[in-house]
Formats: sequence, structure tokens, C-alpha cells
Amino acid sequence: MKIVTADEMRQIDRDAAAKGLPTETLMANAGRAVAEEVKERIGDMADRRVLVLVGPGNNGGDGLVAASHLQEGGAKVDLYIWSRKTEGDANFAATQAKGIPFVKAEEDEGFKDLLCLTEKADVIVDSLLGTGKARAISGTLKGMLEVVARWRRGDAVVAAVDLPTGLDADTGAVDEATVPADFTVTLGYPKPGLFLLPGARYVGELSVADIGFPPEPEGQSPLEMIIPELVKQLLPARPALSHKGTFGKVMVVAGSVNYVGAPFLACVSAGRVGAGLVTLACANTIYPILASKLVETTFLPLLDSPPGLLYGEAMNVLVRALPDYNVALLGPGLGQEAVTKSFVDQLLRWISSETTGKFKDVSWVIDADGLNALPSIRKWPDVIPQKAVLTPHPAEMGRLLGLSVEQVQADRLGVARRAAAEWGRVVVLKGAYTIVASPDGQTFVNPGANPALASAGTGDVLAGAIAGLMAQGLDPKRAAVAGVFIHGLAGDLVRDEVGDAGALAGDLLDLLPEAISVVKAVD
Repeated sequence: MKIVTADEMRQIDRDAAAKGLPTETLMANAGRAVAEEVKERIGDMADRRVLVLVGPGNNGGDGLVAASHLQEGGAKVDLYIWSRKTEGDANFAATQAKGIPFVKAEEDEGFKDLLCLTEKADVIVDSLLGTGKARAISGTLKGMLEVVARWRRGDAVVAAVDLPTGLDADTGAVDEATVPADFTVTLGYPKPGLFLLPGARYVGELSVADIGFPPEPEGQSPLEMIIPELVKQLLPARPALSHKGTFGKVMVVAGSVNYVGAPFLACVSAGRVGAGLVTLACANTIYPILASKLVETTFLPLLDSPPGLLYGEAMNVLVRALPDYNVALLGPGLGQEAVTKSFVDQLLRWISSETTGKFKDVSWVIDADGLNALPSIRKWPDVIPQKAVLTPHPAEMGRLLGLSVEQVQADRLGVARRAAAEWGRVVVLKGAYTIVASPDGQTFVNPGANPALASAGTGDVLAGAIAGLMAQGLDPKRAAVAGVFIHGLAGDLVRDEVGDAGALAGDLLDLLPEAISVVKAVD
């Protein structure tokens, strides 16, 4: 699904009108969609108090239509209207035909009426500006939002129409007066600012309402939101007449004396998304520990010195085995000691200098301590295999680009795109609204932001999932997109089962197949 800027959204509106789809129809669809989302989230609307904040333009019109539908659904609706001419407004007239009371902001001295309405509202619908913000919020509108933020009931739900008022659709910048939403119903297509900080913190749960725009034009969009329908198309086939070789072989190079959990999570994850065979190449010292846990995984024990840390001599055994594998996952839990970084350096240089082509069919996922070793390697982008996915979290991305975490987080889209272009590799920038950026400029945003995933090891599960999908024939970009979404969906399933606190990375593993089944069941 396209992610569009405010200007692109306005052009889509104009194009729809030129094709005979009037604004009035789109507004009717939008308002109905907002009302339906409110009803779905709140439940029985009988006698619920709903305050609709109505602004000028289409966003306010959407709110008026939603108000009519909510009143019909049994809610007690009030309108608070700012900077909108109501004479000749058919949607406003429809609310009056239903007996919905209203207050105009310019007639409400000291916001006394707004204060009363805010304190008793169960639901507050923000349909003030949407994408219409062009300058800092001031005057009456600022005062209104301050009243709502300060005096709304503690359990009142705020629903934003298209965008929370004051959130910049393109940049994610947020006005100081912006009221955070509990959920946002964005209309037609999502906008970049919904996924960018600080705006993403104000969106709440996000849904995208189909309001009747013509189908997307053919061809790639440079910025897309990952949706189940896309992932369903990407998932590899599972023919009945298959064997383990059909679904590919993954070599996981991972683990150290202090981090034995990371290779376990990565190996099981690769298998859980469907890889036919997973082999763990790990230090001799930790091999017995992992062998007792990973009963479906095969092993390639490697020389370690000091105990539990891979070093240069281990590379000789590894490179002899690698050509028999479809994918190598390098990094989870390797550690950041000098001897380990030297091992990564020698391994990647050996692979890049090989002239016989025996490694040409091996794809790579480089994660965690594989990434942490790269800054110490001279001209490291030159030694990364071409078919590779790099999966940094913000701190790792900062080290690779010489940026602070704050700089990465302030421009996640721009940073991910810059990295993919400079390195010529697919990049997965992890975190809330994970980004997949391709060297060709195409960029994908995963719509998930889930605190249940904020625990150690979830990145190892993601790396294993991407590697497992690559082993089954997906190219790096498609494997990254599908892996990110399936991993996020499994996280949602965990959250629904155990809550958003206390979930562990291992909880994801058994739910990866269920997440794939959910995607496959999408119509």
C-alpha cells in the first residue's frame, strides 16, 4: 500500500474528481469509516457521550459525517466547531436534522462549554485539521487543544481523523499543542509522518480506511506500507512433493561464551518460517550447551580461542562448508572482542576475494555483532557479499554511519534510504515501524509498534526469520519485507496472549508458523 505525502494526497483527490468521484462521496465514505472504527473499538455506543471537534475543510466534513453515523448508532453526540462556515454545509445540515447540538468556538467565551463537553465525553473525535496544518498552531485552536489535553476524562478515548491535529503529514513533526490519539483512522493512504518520530508517538493504534479511491496505478511506489496482501504474494510455495532440500539450507554463524541464547533463537526462527535445514556454526566450548537445546539443528563446531570466542583459524572450516548452503546468517551473539572482530574481518575478506565463484549462490544476513564488527574493517562495504541484508537497530546504524542514536531516530526513513544507497545492500532499520530500504530506492514501512517486542533476543528471531525465507528462494528485499511483517505479526499474537509486558523473545518462536498461516488466509 502506498504511503503518500500531503501533496500527493491532494493530487490523488484531484485525480479522483477528474474520474468522476466527487469529494462529497469520498467524504461520506470517510465519515462512515471513522464511525465504524469508533464503534468497533468502543463497542455498544448506546448513551456514550461523543464530542466531535470539527474544523474547516474536508477533515471537518469527515467529522460531521461520522457524527451523524454515531448518533444513529445510539451515541449522544456534541459538535464543537472551529473556523467553519456552517451555512450551506450539507453535512452540518444532516447533523441538525438528527438533533445534534453544537457550539461554535468563537461564541464560547473562555472555553466554558468546551470544558464541560470535554469532561463528560467518553470519546473525543479530532477532525480539526488532518493534513491541513501549514503553520504553528496558535490562537483559539491552541486554546481549544490545551483544554482538551488538560481536562478530558482519564478514560476518554481520543480518535484522530486522518492525522492528529498538529502532526505534520510528511515529516512527523508535532506541534506543542497536539493531543495524542488513542487511535488514528487515516484515510485512503497512510502518510509518512504517521511512522516518523516524534509523530508516531501521537498516533496510537493506526488503521487505514478505504474510502473509494481508484486502484493504485501499476508499478513500484518508492514508499510503501507492508500489508498482509503483499506478504501473502511473497511467501514461498510449499509443494506437496517436497523434501528438506526443497526449502533450502541456512548456516547460522553465531554465539559466544556470554551469549548462548542468540544462536538458539536465530536457528529455531529460521526453521519455524520453513527452512529445510539449519546448521549452527559455533565455538567448540559452547557447542555442548546448544546441542542439548537444538535437537532439530545440525552443527559445525569451530575452533575457539580463548574459550567460547571464534578466531581466524575457525574460518578455514567454515568456508569449506559454506558453498553447500543457500544462506549464511552472521552475527547473533558473537561478541565484540577483538579476536571475534578479526574473525569477521577475515571471513568477509575471504568471501569477497574468492574468484572461483563457489560462494556466488550464498545469500547473507548480517546482524548484531556481525554488524558491530564492520566499523573496524577498512572499506567494509566493499567486502559485504552483494546478496545481503543488514539488520541494524538504531544504535548499530549510528555506529555504521557515524551518527548518534538521536540522529538516526530523528530521520529514520532518510537514514535507512541513505544507508541502502551508500552500501548497495538491503537494510532493515529495526524498531517501532521497522523500515526496509532497498538500494533501488524502494522503501517499506512495517505498521507495527509493539512494546511486547522490546526485549532482548527479538532481533535474533527476526534475523533467523529473514534467513529462513531467503533459503526458500526469496531475494533479499522480499525476504526482508516478509520476515519483518511475519515477525511483527507474531509479536502481536504474543501481546494478545500474554500482554505487552513480560513477553520473551522465545515466545515468538512457536507463533511464527501461526503468523504465516494468518497471512496465507488473507482474502
